This record gives sequence, C-alpha cells and structure tokens, in this order.
Amino acid sequence: PLNTEASINLADDKVLMDMMVEAGFDTVFIGIETPDEQGLTECNKTQNKNRDLAENVRLIQKAGLQVQGGFIVGFDSDRPSIFQRQIDFIQKTGIVTAMVGLLQAPAGTRLYQRLKQEGRLAGQLSGDNVDGTTNIIPKMDQNILFRGYRNMMRQIYSPKPYYQRIKVFLRTYRTPKFKTPLDFQRILALFRSSIRLGILGKERIHYWKILSWTIFRRPELFPLVITFAIYGHHFRKIYKSLIR
Repeated sequence: PLNTEASINLADDKVLMDMMVEAGFDTVFIGIETPDEQGLTECNKTQNKNRDLAENVRLIQKAGLQVQGGFIVGFDSDRPSIFQRQIDFIQKTGIVTAMVGLLQAPAGTRLYQRLKQEGRLAGQLSGDNVDGTTNIIPKMDQNILFRGYRNMMRQIYSPKPYYQRIKVFLRTYRTPKFKTPLDFQRILALFRSSIRLGILGKERIHYWKILSWTIFRRPELFPLVITFAIYGHHFRKIYKSLIR
C-alpha cells in the first residue's frame, strides 16, 4: 500500500480519489489543523475554510483512503474551549491517527518574524512538533494551554475513545480493492497483541470488543484493526511520556 500527503480539498475530486485507490494508495495525511475558522485564517489554510471538514473527511474515507490528521492548538485566537472542540472533531470523524501539536514558529517563516517583532519567541524548536513543547509565548495562559494539550492527548488516546474512533472509521471506510492479507507476520502480530493488549493490557475489554465487532461486521478489515490496536498501544506510551 502507498501513502501520501494531501489537502482537504481532495474530497472535492472523486475521480482523483478513485484513481489513487486503484493505483494502490490507502492512506493520506491531511493538515486539518483546527475546526476553528479564525485559527485557519491565522495559519493561512484557506483551502480548509468555508467547508464542512467533517463531511470532507468522511468522503475521503468512503473513497477507500484512511485519513491521518494533523492538528494544532495554541493559535492566538484559540480559547480554552478549543481543546474540547478538537476532541469532538477527531472522535466524530473517526480519524484514528491524530497527530496533535502545539503551535510552533520555525525560523524563516512569517509567523517567526511576526512573533520576533512582538517579543514572543522563547527558545529553540525541539524538532518534534508533537512533543508538547513550543518556542512561542502564547496569548492563552501557558498553564491553561499546556494542561489543555495534555488533557486532549489523554482523552483521544485513552483506550475507550480510541477504540470508539476505530469503529467510527470502520463504519465509513470503503474496503480497498487490494486487501491486506493475513500473512505470517500479521498472524504473529495478532498473537503478540492478544497477549500484550488482550490479556495484560488495561484496554483488554475494548480490544476484544473491537475484534469481535470486526469479525462479524467487517471481517475483511481484521488485519487493519490489529494494526490500529498496536498503533494505539504506541500512541498511549507517547502521551504518557508527555504528562509525566
């Protein structure tokens, strides 16, 4: 399977999406950034404005493409309510892999120059835009921003909401023509995950529920669900390192 980056207006071109799936693409990373129009204006994401972003995600998934989404919090226009709005959007759309970061200002960008003039730069970039750090002094109270970010990560990657999101995705996703085979490596992954996640893990109830649901409702996607379950375990380790 192939993957690529695209903008949300890919949803406007059904012919192109069908051609991508036919060629073997199954995943697209899309910088959604925020469901807030003011935030989209700040980051100059004009193609994301004045459209139903949730419906666009659904159309792309329905075409047979997984959507991995990039999200940002910490825009000047953000209010404390943005964290729950982001959570609600991610859960509603079934974006299983949601990469959430704090707004950062890379050197050489217009944002960097503006914040430099305003005296709002603080330190250097870490090089990892989802590590919970930022090099800007936000307009939102820093304690509220960092606490809201950590809580957002906890909520979207805790077992219950994460597995709920998988089910939302499975209800919409069109099975690709090139199906993932249940080969030896995936059987081994199933065995290992059933022990780590299904027996030892705190998420074991949710793990077995999604596997059972998939077997009866979308059996052709069983290998993909195993992959998602393993991804979730990895994501939880990341967010736990952020909230220490």
